[in-house]
Parts: sequence; C-alpha cells; structure tokens
Amino acid sequence: MSHLRLALCQLDTVVGEVDGNAQRIIDCLARVEAQGADLAAFPELAITGYPPEDLLLKPAFVAHNLAALEKVAAATSDCVALVGFVDVVGHEDLDDAVAHAAGAGAVAREAAIRGAPRRLRNAVAVCVGGRVLGVYHKRRLPNYGVFDEERWFAPGTTGIELYEIAGMPVGVSICEDLWFPDGPVPLQAIGGARLVVNMNASPYAIGREADRLAVARQRVAEAPCTIAYVNQVGGQDELVFDGGSFVMDAAGTVVASAPRFIDASLLVDIPVPPESRDTVLPVVSVSSGPRDPAHRPPPEQPAPLEEEAEVYEALVLGTRDYLKKNGFTDAVIGLSGGVDSSLVAAVAVDALGAAHVHGLSMPSRYSSAGSITDADALAQRLGIDLSHVPIETAHAAFNAVLTAALGEAPTGLTDENLQSRIRGVVLMAVSNARGWIVLTTGNKSELATGYSTLYGDSAGGFAVIKDVPKTLVYRLCRYRNAREGVELVPESVLTKAPSAELRPDQRDDQSLPPYEVLDPLLEALVLHDRSIADVVGSGYAPELVAKVAALVDGAEYKRRQSPPGVRITAKAFGKDRRMPITNRYRDPAPETTPTAPRADGGGGVAPHA
Repeated sequence: MSHLRLALCQLDTVVGEVDGNAQRIIDCLARVEAQGADLAAFPELAITGYPPEDLLLKPAFVAHNLAALEKVAAATSDCVALVGFVDVVGHEDLDDAVAHAAGAGAVAREAAIRGAPRRLRNAVAVCVGGRVLGVYHKRRLPNYGVFDEERWFAPGTTGIELYEIAGMPVGVSICEDLWFPDGPVPLQAIGGARLVVNMNASPYAIGREADRLAVARQRVAEAPCTIAYVNQVGGQDELVFDGGSFVMDAAGTVVASAPRFIDASLLVDIPVPPESRDTVLPVVSVSSGPRDPAHRPPPEQPAPLEEEAEVYEALVLGTRDYLKKNGFTDAVIGLSGGVDSSLVAAVAVDALGAAHVHGLSMPSRYSSAGSITDADALAQRLGIDLSHVPIETAHAAFNAVLTAALGEAPTGLTDENLQSRIRGVVLMAVSNARGWIVLTTGNKSELATGYSTLYGDSAGGFAVIKDVPKTLVYRLCRYRNAREGVELVPESVLTKAPSAELRPDQRDDQSLPPYEVLDPLLEALVLHDRSIADVVGSGYAPELVAKVAALVDGAEYKRRQSPPGVRITAKAFGKDRRMPITNRYRDPAPETTPTAPRADGGGGVAPHA
C-alpha cells in the first residue's frame, strides 16, 4: 500500500523573533525532508510565535512576518510545508514589500495595513517548490479564557481547497476549527479529504490532552478521515504549550504521538486508501506518490504522564523558557524551609541547573530552628548555594523608624508584614546587584485568599507556582522525591504544619481553613464560578463558604500586582479571570456573610498580607 510520510514538527518558537522562527522552520524542514517526508506541518502562527497579541497592531511586524514567510517558502523543495503566519487580505497588491522588510516597500505595506482594519487573518501557507501554493484562513476564532483572537483577526470566509500530496487528498485547518461539528474539518472530510492536518498553539492545562483526543474522536466519528494534530511546545509568559502532537486514524485510534513538553518532530507513514473517494471540494495536485517508497514502521509512542508528572514538567518548561527568552541565566529564591519555596527551588534546579540557582535564608526572631535546618538540607540535596542573611538587625531598625512615624511600636499585621517586606528588599537588592531574577514562592491558595504580603513575599520577577493549589504543592514535592528515589525535599518539610513564622507559634490554619478543605472550595468558587448557595448546597457550612468567597473578592487588587507565573489549570488568575478591582457586586449569601476586609496600601485579609 502506498503512503504519505508526514512530519509533525512541534517547535518551541519565540514570540516576535520572526527571523529566528523562520530559520527554525527552515532547519527542521531540511531535517525531515532528508528523512523522506512528503508533508511537514508546523504549529499555528509559527512565523510570529503564539500569541503575538498587540504586536499585530504594528504594521511593521505584520510586514516582517510576510517577508519571513517568503523566505521559508523559497527554502522548500519537494516536501510540502504547512506554515502558520499572519496574512493580510489584499496584500497581494503589495509585492514590493514582500521582498523588503525595510525601506520604501515596507513603508508602503505598513500604510496599507494601517489603513485597513480587520484585514488580518490567522493563516496557514501551503509551501512547496520554492513558492506559496495556497493559503488557508482560520474560520473559528476563540475568544474565551486566555484567547482573544477576535481582537486582532477576522474569520476566514473564502473557499476551501484540498491538496493531493503523495496521492492523498489532504485538508488543512487551524486549532479551533477542529472543535466544532459544523466547522471546516467535517466539511473537508465529507468533501473528499482522507487526511486533515490541524495546526495548533494549544496551551497546557490539567486534563487538556484528554479534551483534545475526545474532540478529535468526535470529528472522525462524524466524518471518517485521519486527523493529524500538531501542537506548539514551550513557554510564553504565563502559558505553557505541551506539544503532544498525534495522528488519529479514521477509527479513532491514536496511531502515533510525540512526546510532551519537548521540541520534537514526529514522522509517521500514513497509508493512502486504495479506494478513491469522490472529491466535492477543489483539489490542487502536488504529487501522486511518496518521495520514499520504503515504508517506515510506526514510531514507539511515549508513555502517558500522570497528573503530577505533567504539571511538574509544565512548571519546569514554563520557568526555563520565561527566563531564557527574557535573558536571565540565574535565579534567586528566598528559602524559608517551607514546602512552597522547596518546590520552587526544585523546579528551578531542573529548569536551569543547580549552578544557576541561589538561595537566601533570611531568618527573623520568629523563625524556628527546624525551618533553618530544613532550608540547609534542601540546598545541600539540590546542590545549590545558600547564603544566610538574618534580618533581625533590619527588623529592629525599622521598628525604631516606624515607632517614630506611628507614635507607637508596630504590632500585629504591621509588624508581620514588615518582616516579609524586609526579605523582599534583600531579594530585590541581590537581583539588582547580580542580575538574577527573583522567583516568588506564593501558591494559588494564598493568592486566592490574599494570604501574601504586597512588596514582600509577592515581590519578584516570576511566580513559578502561582497557579498551583497548596495541596498540589505537597503532591508535587512527593512526586519529585519519588522520581529521584531520595528525599530532595526533606520529609520534615512535608509533615510540619504550614506557617509563615511571622509571630510566635503561628500556623496557617489559624487564619484559613485547612488546605484540604480550602482548595476544593476555591476550585468551586474560582475555577467553576459556582455561587455561594450552590457550594453550600454541596454540604459546606454557609459561614465557611461566605468567608472564603469574601477573601477571594477582597484580594483582587493584590493579585493584579503579582508577577506572571506558569498556568496549569483551566482558570488561572490573570487572562483567564479578569475581575474588576473596583467592584461592589457580591454573590447573594446567608446573613452571616462577612464583608471582605480591605487593607490600606499593602495589608490584607490574612496574617501575612
């Protein structure tokens, strides 16, 4: 049986690095073409990187992207390349700017783009033999969660073509086009396509891989054809793209899949059905047979990842790419001897290497001896350097200054927050002096309830675990220990009661519900937007639900000032959840609903706010 050799190239592109992305595509294309590929598919908007966001409002950027596409097309030979780029409807009249990304041609192109709003399209170019043979425009534009494509693009409306490649009628689609039963994918299959390639920049979230497979199975059940799904890989700001490209046959069986969280190319020979299918859609003939007639056995499929494993890999990849793509080589972390900073340190070591991770232990008068020794043990086991910088002298000095300012010695939250802010000053000073980025250590449970200090433990450049609930933090530490086969994170860290250690005998559960109770409540209220009444109906005490909801509402102004961090759930704080800070709406609740406290300037609703 004849076949089409397909290469799914899940690249780690860089947003805005147009020439670099084009070269990555050209280099990868050369590798897979040498392996006999008939068709190579690259991720959605591979030329620009995804998501380019308001770079798309810059005409020069769009012009540069079009010029880069021409370079990629010129580099093609017999292997067809499907390349994601930003198209401009009507740009065919601007051929002088295609060859010149600067100078008079680019000026002309910029003027035309600027004067024609809504002409941009999320597009795929079909490139072969040194030229662009055809272009497909994305028809379904996502506008929910982290997606905002209707801000920049208009949906495609032109006719759909098929391409005969190695004797196989092939359809092309982009990401969201796959997710609708009345979308382009069934239309292409019914119209004669035996293979539909779907090009994606699909960000990771827990459970997302299962969602993708379920949707692909729905499409092949509606209109049988093989679906090839190629996904981007890598970190971009708070988003992580997990790769996991796959080929699913017309029966809904995954016949080949790429590893997740790494840059890779998946080559698979797809049988060309011997029987012909009537083609209703126009067909552009490219090639009638494979470039390499020798059949390749299907590649071995990677083992599926457990939830803790995939979350951990997402944290590592997101941290590595954020630092690398923004020019940081080293990171500094405040190591308290607690579970959160322990996990952040482990992730940082796996992302950067131990030599590039630096710890600071900054004990106060309230720090326990156990926490100090736990930080020492963690640093030794991870192989990172650890400096001890006691803050007692600074604490006493600030107390004297504030006594003069306040007319009395600072106590309570004021004094507790002061300790956290002193640590923030030390970390940021080291960052300034060394050029190291500060990795903050707050988790999602703390951010949700405001259990953090503005300009203290929330101060830094990247928040590694800001979307990781506290209970999952513990699971991830135990996973990392099990993977290593030794206690990288000391068992004493995992078994002691969580505490900020900002006053004598302090414990988190003195201010918050136990995390095993709090985290499911936060999932209901934040991730699923359930009402207080609905959650109470699930069996929770009305006073407890009302208190947690008030904490979440009252902390929005603090979350807005937190650094970006890795998104691992379907609703992270940030682009997923855009609540107004000035907001008097409160979910109707029982009479006992407390009013969310608001702190002046930087305090908050919890002891180390």
